[in-house]
Amino acid sequence: MVRSSSAIVTGLTAAALTAIGFLAYQASAHVPSDLNAARPAESADAKAPRDKNHPTALPAASGEGRRVVYSVDDDRVWLVGARDRVRRTFKVTPGTVDPTPATYIVTSRSGRVTGSDGVAVEHVVRFTKTNGTPIGFSAATNGSTAPPTPTKKLGGIRETREDGTTMWNFATIGTRVAVIK
Repeated sequence: MVRSSSAIVTGLTAAALTAIGFLAYQASAHVPSDLNAARPAESADAKAPRDKNHPTALPAASGEGRRVVYSVDDDRVWLVGARDRVRRTFKVTPGTVDPTPATYIVTSRSGRVTGSDGVAVEHVVRFTKTNGTPIGFSAATNGSTAPPTPTKKLGGIRETREDGTTMWNFATIGTRVAVIK
């Protein structure tokens, strides 16, 4: 009887995994091709206006509503909630490849992976690719926010582990990411 029960469990597990694989394939086949396409910022070449008296204040013209705002010039992120209220802002360390200023959406996330620089990272939140290089936010599990090796094409925007956890909880799939200068 024990042998027969384990065979049934094995068969049911295999059937469930096959069904999950088929459903995942179906879902990926029906994703709109422009889902990851950037929507041009109002002026990709212009720097968003800043409040000179409050350098960490949310830049004007960075969009509206709930979103992540990332300034490639200031290496700063703002997590913006309802009614354009900043929930948190923090400095980041960019990779060697910057995203083009535009509005994107979070398209994928990974709890823990090895970054393209070989460093173990967690709370990876990806939102675009630039010339084939994935771009997203992550935190090194060793706590490092050191700049990456300049000879490699790296799209990881590093945050502290604390900021990475906050980003992970805020930026779920479909969250808008406004990249500004």
